[in-house]
This record gives sequence, structure tokens and C-alpha cells, in this order.
Amino acid sequence: MTKADDSSLNPEDLMFVEGRARQLLDRASAWECFPTPVEDLLAAAKLKVAPTSAFDPRAILTFLRNKGADVAKSLKSAMSKILGIYDGADNVIHIDDNAYPSKKTFLKLHETGHHELPTHRKAFLYFQDCETTLSPEISDQFEREANNFARFVLFQGDTFARYAADCDFGIKTPVRLAKKFGASVYASCREFARSNSRACIVYALEQIEFVEGDGGRAEVRRIEASPKFKAMFGTPRDQFITLDHVLGPVLPIGRKMTRPTTLAIRDRNGVIHECVAEAFDTTINVFILLYPVKELTATTIILPQPSRCGV
Repeated sequence: MTKADDSSLNPEDLMFVEGRARQLLDRASAWECFPTPVEDLLAAAKLKVAPTSAFDPRAILTFLRNKGADVAKSLKSAMSKILGIYDGADNVIHIDDNAYPSKKTFLKLHETGHHELPTHRKAFLYFQDCETTLSPEISDQFEREANNFARFVLFQGDTFARYAADCDFGIKTPVRLAKKFGASVYASCREFARSNSRACIVYALEQIEFVEGDGGRAEVRRIEASPKFKAMFGTPRDQFITLDHVLGPVLPIGRKMTRPTTLAIRDRNGVIHECVAEAFDTTINVFILLYPVKELTATTIILPQPSRCGV
């Protein structure tokens, strides 16, 4: 099932979140340091990662004794849904040890966002000391803000976009930059599309399954399009990519990558565009990058953001 939107914010909220993220990057002198120095950022935020994660069953018992039954009950409920926890009272974050290393990086920065955003910190402290919980609407807003904080810090503002603009326009670029920034391929592919000045779109798929009647089929996990692509083509709402889908020929069945393949895509005005699609299989997810052929000759200029230190 396609994941719900997890990052949209109104311009005012986004500006504030990115401003706080920029301040942390400044304090940690983390600009242009690769991979993004998470430990330095945590130190600058005066946060620690718990040596024994709250996700450890033994830690739950300790937490129960130290925090009380109500808080422990909330913790157990949260553990079934999330991989990171922010404890504002002790300036400690808990990360699930079973998460992939690159996922842990994003989780640490996400929980740091809760700590660095003043409204989050106050709310978390308040709700840890009472029996009520955040409303679903506020919780969703906080998660979106923390996601954008983590994204901005991990990819160092527009630094990722500038590096991507200097590389070949293809699926290999976000895959390679993921390693440079210490990000997951999943996060890097999303960032490649959403921050790109060219028209392009990335499909993040679950692993390909063989289904009777469809043959190969992959469930769509998320679709990330650049602003220019959305303006030209809109945002697709595909739930599955099957062999008879326009992107079916690109599914990397029995191979790691699919070479660039020419496809015809109709835009919002009914005009047909010659496009190129290529795919990469990480063994966890399959990523398909699609873009109009004319974007290969487009010129990209990205001006650096102001107020940087440690460069």
C-alpha cells in the first residue's frame, strides 16, 4: 500500500524547521563534512543515544520502574509502530538496534528534530508527565516537522542537490550520493527527485513478486516527483507496477539494474513526451527513475544557501 504523505508542510512551518536545522549544522560545523557527522550533530544538540535501547525488553522493565506504569504502557504501544523514541526529560534518544545503519542515521536526526524544535520539546516534556497524549493532528504535524528537520540536516540543505546537479542525470547518482552523505538509498532517491530542478520522478517499490495473472508485480511504496514534473505531468497514483504497466519493461527481474529504456508518457495537456526510465534493485526496494529525454540537455544552476560556517 502506498505510504501516506509524511513531509508536506506549509511554507511558514517549513521555513522555521529548516532554520532550526541550519542552526544545528552551524553549531556542529557540519557543512560539507561527509558523511554527514551525526555524532557531532548530537553533541551540538546535547543529546545522547541510550546505550541500552528502550526497545530492549530488559530496558522496558527498567523504564517501568523509573517512569511509571502509564508512561511504560505508552512506550510499549509506540514500539509497535516506530523505531525511535525521544525522552525529553533526560535528553536521550532510543533507537531500535535492529534498524539498518542508514535508517538509524535518519532516526537519530528525526528524534533530534523533536529536541531542537521548541514546541516539540515542551510538548514532549508535558505529555511525559501526565496521562494524556498528543492529538493525532498534532502528532502528525510534529512527525512531518521532524522528518523535514532530519532531511535538511542529513542532506545539508541544498548541498545534496548541488552535488547531484554536477553528476550524470541517472539512477546511479542518488545511489552513489547515498553513501557520500551516509543516507539510505531510499532517502537519497527521494531527495534526488524532490530537490531536482529538472522534470523527474522516482518510484520506490517493494520487492517484485510473482502473482498469477500479472506475472511480475511490485507494490508502490512511495512516489516522489520534482516540482517541474508535477507541473507537467501531475503526480501518478499507481498502487502496483505490473508487466503490462507502462513501466513494466523497466522492472529489474533477475538483475540488479535495468538500463535506460525509452517510453512515451502523456502530460497533463495530452501531449506525448519521449521519456527515459531506469531501475535499481537494492534487494530491499526497487527504485525507478523516469524523466523526459529533453531534460538530459537542460542546464541546472543551483545557488548556495547563505549563512554557512564550517565550510
